[in-house]
Amino acid sequence: MSLQSEELRTFVAVVEAGTLSAAAELLAQTTSGVSRALSRLEDKLGASLLTRTTRRMELTEEGRAFLEQARAILAAMESAQDSIRLRTRKPVGKLRVDASAPFMLHCVVPHVGQFRAAYPDIELELTTNDRFIDLVEHRADIAIRIGELQDSSLHARALSSARLNVVASPAYLARHGEPESVEALEQHQLIGFSQPDQLNHWPLRHSAGDRYQTRPAIRASSGETIRHLALQGQGIACLSNFMSDADIAAGRLVRLLPQADSGYRQKISAVYYYSTQLSRRISCFLDFLQEKL
Repeated sequence: MSLQSEELRTFVAVVEAGTLSAAAELLAQTTSGVSRALSRLEDKLGASLLTRTTRRMELTEEGRAFLEQARAILAAMESAQDSIRLRTRKPVGKLRVDASAPFMLHCVVPHVGQFRAAYPDIELELTTNDRFIDLVEHRADIAIRIGELQDSSLHARALSSARLNVVASPAYLARHGEPESVEALEQHQLIGFSQPDQLNHWPLRHSAGDRYQTRPAIRASSGETIRHLALQGQGIACLSNFMSDADIAAGRLVRLLPQADSGYRQKISAVYYYSTQLSRRISCFLDFLQEKL
């Protein structure tokens, strides 16, 4: 009996989603339908691909060997289908994009009008989260993530990188003076993140290395909140350049200690599950956004 592409797609989805129910939601199918498709595939191959526990599906040795081949077959099919779609029609349907509030406000929202003009049949749904999210749980097709990626089960695409600026408002500097060295920051009121704490390690060269661990007097969960606190003269902050360059150019914020910049750049990546129905919409959006970044 010949293998069907939908059986391969179901198998890959179960592996990536971790459970039958999560895979069913990802594929817009019933859990029982996913289970039957998986059983048919195992019957055709004459091998068990997954062992089921109460919490998760685990790959067998045969399953691990077959997974790489299944992904390669689906990728080749997807590439062939996409090449035809490019010639025959524009992408259509809903695309759900999630990003942190600062990135969404500064890097996505300003370009939505131009994207909609180029792709009027794509319906955009934009959500914001300042933490890494589960795509299935939050019903997102793409998540824009800043920093190092941890989840290897997702497809990822590097989009750009962001410089970090140490900044304060002119009003704050008029009251407290400008720090002349990294060590002088200890005498100032600093604004940082409530979590994760590594965001409070600023990329500044000093006597102990090229990362300066700060002790914020004020903490917030959102970079946009930190930006507004800095604009209000509440202290010194470290912000991505995509959310602080305009303020610096307008004189609302002043960049501090540029001579101590270690050169560190935050990675900006898009992560997503591979899906035949979504691939064209995803590629259109990411190509457009990467050009803007």
